Amino acid sequence: MTEKRAQFATRLGVIATTVGSAVGLGNIWRFPFEAGVHGGGAFLLIDLFFIFIIGVPVVCAEFIIGRHTGLNVRGAFRVLAPGKPWGIVGYLGIIASILILSFYSVVAGWTLEYIYQSLTGFGGVSSIAGLHSQFDGFATSNWRPAMWTLIFLAINYFILARGVQKGIEKMSNIMMPLLFVILIVFCINSLRMPGAAEGLSFLFKPDFSQVTPSVMLGAMGQAFFSLSLGLGCLITYSSYFKQETPLLRTAGIMASLDTLVAILAGIIIFPAVFTFGMEPAAGPKLVFEILPSIFMRMPGSMLWSVLFFILLFLASLSSTISMSEITIAYMTDEFGFSRRKATGCNIVVAMVLGTLCALSFGMISDWTVCGLTLFNLFDYLSSNIILPIGGMIISVFVGWVLDRSVVRRELMTDDGSVRPWMIRLVTICLRYIAPACIGLVFLFGLGLW
Repeated sequence: MTEKRAQFATRLGVIATTVGSAVGLGNIWRFPFEAGVHGGGAFLLIDLFFIFIIGVPVVCAEFIIGRHTGLNVRGAFRVLAPGKPWGIVGYLGIIASILILSFYSVVAGWTLEYIYQSLTGFGGVSSIAGLHSQFDGFATSNWRPAMWTLIFLAINYFILARGVQKGIEKMSNIMMPLLFVILIVFCINSLRMPGAAEGLSFLFKPDFSQVTPSVMLGAMGQAFFSLSLGLGCLITYSSYFKQETPLLRTAGIMASLDTLVAILAGIIIFPAVFTFGMEPAAGPKLVFEILPSIFMRMPGSMLWSVLFFILLFLASLSSTISMSEITIAYMTDEFGFSRRKATGCNIVVAMVLGTLCALSFGMISDWTVCGLTLFNLFDYLSSNIILPIGGMIISVFVGWVLDRSVVRRELMTDDGSVRPWMIRLVTICLRYIAPACIGLVFLFGLGLW
């Protein structure tokens, strides 16, 4: 086995890397925000439904393509559908991975800044207004956001350049257990707060009177994006799976642990929000303005604040590693690049674009396309256009085009745990349910429905 087509060494490595691909700021930042805006418990139940009716089948579809071909996202479609336009999803995935890596690394850099701020006590600032001004001053400055973005991407390089087993798998085996340990420590602390009962009631007690079409679409979008679907991450990672890796079971475990991280993030955040009289629908500013204000009022404030932003950093790193691997695998497979050369090319491009995204809040904020700064443009193109299109193409391809025998052979396991009806259910979801739901998310994201 050559380096460019290595395999994950252990079952733990498969779970840790695939969960790491899915777990990110979307779980710890976006889910509490979405749940807060959409009423808590009802949103959670709907999100769980779509995770398993859309998420798991599409994860299986990506696993089938990757493991069956043992190739990168572009090469896989070239082999499975030679001369056909299906391969466009490979190019879309590569483009999206570079765009996402560029702007996502900016936010990840913010977590490094806030680890530093936590260690220095936020300069003595504790009010929400003061923290808001502090964050605005940082985000619009001309060098600090770019500096942290470059440092974060350099960390990515040192992990990725070591290879699949020694780099990605080894670090995932360390980061994912550590992430869960930090989550559990935070949960224990949150459950001891005076507002714990109110916060848990908000998160787990459904109020179906608040369920509207926008809540349904928000839950569908959260389910889709939280698992990193449509990008090709999971096609790339599953190309490193051993033949005996059970795909359906791995998809189920991945989706369950990814959802568990989001729920634990809610258990951490909502008791604290209700304890200190904050607004659960505070939105993205919850993480960088409201939560630091809450930490400053808690005993051991520095410890909790540092741990929380380390948690965000680990979640960000596991996601960006998987996004980088899409392009690295493409360059090593298709052009014969060494792993270090492919990694270097990928990170250099991300550093250039990431620096521009970091500066789009400050000195180049007037560089806009259709009224969007570079940061917002990259986010919009990838999240609202490329990922949903990629998810629909993958669903339709595996559901309708790929040979049925390939699907059955890849999903079947020797221990008999996968029944024929399970494969039929996955196929039905891929043929009808997933494309329809992803299509609605796509239209909603474009503001057309």
